[in-house]
Amino acid sequence: SGTGTLNVGAKMFTTRFSTIKEFPASRLAQMLEGRDQEFRMVGGQIFVDRDGVSFSFILDFLRTHQLLLPTDFSDYLRHQREAVLYELDSLVDLLNQELLLQPKPVLLEMHFSLRNTQAFFRVFGCCSKTIEMLTEKITVFVEQPSAPTWSTNPFPQMTLLLLPPQRPSYYDLVFQCGSCRTTDNQTGIRYVSVKPDNRKLASGTNVLGLLIDILLKEGFRLVGTRTVSSEDKTECYSFERIKRPQALAVNKTLKPETTVMPEHAQK
Repeated sequence: SGTGTLNVGAKMFTTRFSTIKEFPASRLAQMLEGRDQEFRMVGGQIFVDRDGVSFSFILDFLRTHQLLLPTDFSDYLRHQREAVLYELDSLVDLLNQELLLQPKPVLLEMHFSLRNTQAFFRVFGCCSKTIEMLTEKITVFVEQPSAPTWSTNPFPQMTLLLLPPQRPSYYDLVFQCGSCRTTDNQTGIRYVSVKPDNRKLASGTNVLGLLIDILLKEGFRLVGTRTVSSEDKTECYSFERIKRPQALAVNKTLKPETTVMPEHAQK
């Protein structure tokens, strides 16, 4: 008969033998000759002690010469392992390129703590460009007394000193706002201005709201909050943005042994 039934991990598949032999050099094609101990005939069926879910995708590839996976498919490593076992080299190549095309998450954490009248911020991100973007939007001003004058005014004039945010590394950003002690032990106020709002804010809660709004507009989503330290009231806000891949493409309509990549991949 030109058709047969395969029992793969307790899942039944009925197909033409010509489909199984679609790639003559593959291990699947050779199993029909009965020389492979991994595949054996049991009760008129070819029994394969492997993952039946992955085999349904593999059989579809044999039939169509295309790699068409569900939009929410994520188990590439398992599927690739099975393609290697069956010695379907062209399918392995397509899976490798599909894996490169998968969206990569950009992760970011914002630590926010309140200590008396001061608010501290530290932002960590796996993408330095996101940290650079936030740094460019943030300006810190420190209020301090101006130089003494001949005036007998007992209340010195206050001036604002520009203070850039700290960058301990490419991947994090540190700044603070609220009441603070100046170098001459005077009480001053540290303001934070966040573009495009541009108000000078001393309230950490207001600054936190602006930063979250910026991240949401940049395509991030808030995925969780947790308390890092209850002693100094440190809260952590975790964000994620899906980075969509571009440029690399696979032409799945050509012959199965042929893949096409553009000469120049633009970011």
